[in-house]
Order: sequence, then structure tokens, then C-alpha cells
Amino acid sequence: MMTPQELLFALGLLLLLVSSLTAPIPRARLLFIAGMLVLTGWALWTGDRFIAFVCGANGLVLLIVELRGRWADGGVRFTPDEQGMVETLFNELPKTRARHLLDQGVWLRGEAGDMLTREGEPVDHLYYLAEGEARVLSGEIEVGRCGKGDLVGELTVLSGETASATVVLETPARFWCAPADDLRPYVEAHEEIRRAIEHGFATVLKAKLRASNRRIADAAARPA
Repeated sequence: MMTPQELLFALGLLLLLVSSLTAPIPRARLLFIAGMLVLTGWALWTGDRFIAFVCGANGLVLLIVELRGRWADGGVRFTPDEQGMVETLFNELPKTRARHLLDQGVWLRGEAGDMLTREGEPVDHLYYLAEGEARVLSGEIEVGRCGKGDLVGELTVLSGETASATVVLETPARFWCAPADDLRPYVEAHEEIRRAIEHGFATVLKAKLRASNRRIADAAARPA
């Protein structure tokens, strides 16, 4: 049977372990702070002043940083289009970081027939569609569609590879776009943003695959 002191120590270690396995960065940070503070309490209880100082100082500094970040986030504002983009792709990021990322691109309007990517050519921009629809073509064959909330160019914009398909606007559209040459070094220099972008890309890719599977299933179910 574990003593109360041993249980408190085990709880602190468990919180630290869970924080290292938690994907959303803000949640992981809070779990780590909680683990440090619990271990501080355990160290004070057992009379280990050195461990109490080390854990308490770490926990306190991180807590101050977290509170300062949340205070700064309170002053950040997004337009409706930006808010939708953040909620769809970058909800793991603090608002200040998301604001900084959005500022790497610009919002534009496009017309039907505008080409966003061309198959076999480098992808020079990352696009996020806030309004409108686009066709995805391989050769002359339509292999998919993009709509509100979708990314265009996410598979190759960071790697520098050529586009695997041509994407053409089918309707007037409003979109955010960021130059690939600026986005790549920016992402490489900001680890937290890189992780959030990769997570957002994976989320969008899963949604595209589900939509593609539904289209294939619907086509197979239609009478010949």
C-alpha cells in the first residue's frame, strides 16, 4: 500500500509523463506545470528543500510565461475568415502565434478559371479557401474538388516538390495565400508552428480522403 507521500510523488511523475505524450501544445504545457507544482508539494512535504526549489522555480516560471501568453492572446483579433482558418487548422496554436502565421500571407479574391497550381510545376504558394470551389485535375480528368475550408498545395509547398495535380477555380473565390519561398524558412525557424501546420495539413488530408472515398462509393452505387 502506497503512503500519501508516495501517491503525491507518483501523481507528479504521471502528470509529467502525460504532458510529454499530449499532442495539443497548450494542454501539454499546463500538464507539465501541474506536474512541477505537485512535485514541489511532495518535496516540501518530505523536507527536500533542493528539489522543492528546483521544481517550484520551474513551475512558477512556466506558469508566469503561460499567464503572460494568455494575456497577450486576449488582445489578438481575427476577421471571420481568419477565425475559420484558425479553428480549422491551427487551433493548437496560441492566438499570438496564429496571428503571426496568418501575417505571412495575404487575402485575395480569384475568378472562375484562375489556376492555383499546375501539375508537374513547383507549387509557389499555399492556399486556404475561405469561399468558393475548385476542381482538381490530373491531366484532363477531374480527380477531386476543393471547397470552403480546404487547403491547396499543402502536400508539396514545404517540400519544394512539383504539384501532383492542377487546381483551377470553378467559381469566384476568396482565399489566403502565402509564398512558398517565405513560408518554408519561417516554418523551419518556429518549431511550434511547424508542428501545428503539419497537424493541420494531416487533418485536411484526412477530410479530402474521406470526401474522395464518398465520391467513389456514390459513383459505384449509381446504375450503369
